[in-house]
Amino acid sequence: MDATHLRVGVLGCGNVGGALVRLLVVDRERIAARTGTRLEVGAVAVRSLARDRDVPVPEGRLTTDAAAVVVDPEIDIVVELMGGIEPARTLILAALKAGKPVVTANKELIANCGAELWEAAANAGVDLLFEAAVAGGIPLIRPLRESLAGEHIRRVMGIVNGTTNFILSKMSDGGASYHDALAEAQSLGYAERDPTADVEGFDAAAKAAIIANVAFGARVVAGDVYREGISGITEIDIAVARRLGYVIKLLAIVEQPDSDVGPVGVRVHPTMIPATHPLAAVRDSYNAVFVEGDAVGDLMLHGRGAGGMPTASAVLGDLLDACHNLGIGAAGRSVALREVPLRPIDDVRSAYYLNLVVADRPGVLRAVAEVFANHSVSVRSMEQEGAESEASGADLGARLVFITHRAVERDVQACLSDLHHLDVVREIGSLIRVIGAA
Repeated sequence: MDATHLRVGVLGCGNVGGALVRLLVVDRERIAARTGTRLEVGAVAVRSLARDRDVPVPEGRLTTDAAAVVVDPEIDIVVELMGGIEPARTLILAALKAGKPVVTANKELIANCGAELWEAAANAGVDLLFEAAVAGGIPLIRPLRESLAGEHIRRVMGIVNGTTNFILSKMSDGGASYHDALAEAQSLGYAERDPTADVEGFDAAAKAAIIANVAFGARVVAGDVYREGISGITEIDIAVARRLGYVIKLLAIVEQPDSDVGPVGVRVHPTMIPATHPLAAVRDSYNAVFVEGDAVGDLMLHGRGAGGMPTASAVLGDLLDACHNLGIGAAGRSVALREVPLRPIDDVRSAYYLNLVVADRPGVLRAVAEVFANHSVSVRSMEQEGAESEASGADLGARLVFITHRAVERDVQACLSDLHHLDVVREIGSLIRVIGAA
């Protein structure tokens, strides 16, 4: 094999696949001059040959036979950009068995089948690289896996879904309702017609699982991640957060605060963070990941978390790494997983925001305060204002807004349960976890 001239098999030619092919063809000479490796598009597997594509695929290189691409002896390295579990899993396993390095941007696959695939790559002695699977064009996986390999990382938290960040930014900055902000995201192509995967946190949960794999070596799959979405966030929540000095973001939070052998918490949910926190300034469809380590301190990586070209850029970086390692007959640092206890959400300690609509009469505040006290939930601040029906403008009573001190989740949930049964409570609004003090 001539390690200075390698043929790439690309599986999938959608938004990212097409952008990658364009980079490989248009920037071929620049890439070769900088890296010493000439990459040639050997084959591009697609579902249909009839579709018109504005992609400079070399003539005769399109095929519908993806299985033939991965075992073709003329193909040196495989890039999987099809998405989904199958047939991507089977094709990647076949490529690895054939001794071919694989690069993928498939978060769903890595979040659910990563352990199997990394083991197959290790057995074959080749790379399986996936930088683009978590934060698009933002370099995150390589710093976690290599630069910070010896660091005791306490927490990785970040905005890893551009759609939800766009929606929350429109609600915070422009005063839009959730439904209007979602409609705008769909009109701009940031959100799918069915936005469930984004707005209910499934996409971010898959990425959180991968972060847990890489940052903590924890054997976690997407289904292990505690998940809440943003569809319940209201304009009232946004306005109160702003008034109190906070911003609401959907965060993926992966943490091991106690020790390298302690439980790992992996969760995705709306979070109130101080307006002064670096993540609070991340707007629109941008992503950012904040890393907290013992020795390195705080780091933040920020940029385009999605889009064809930014994601293709991350794929290209992995592709060049894999080519280099293939040329020297070695594989890079793999992901070694171990069984680590997972911290259930009930054990998480956090401050909380809660708003209630209650009857506006004497003794109500005392009755509510007793419920908090009975469950050892201490209130840090409280505001009271009139509450009106958004639809009719009718007087509903009084709205009480609480920020608690740090409390255990199970105690807060028990408190909520008792509040539901309190006759003076007419409505329980959002419960949002709070990180940091405004």
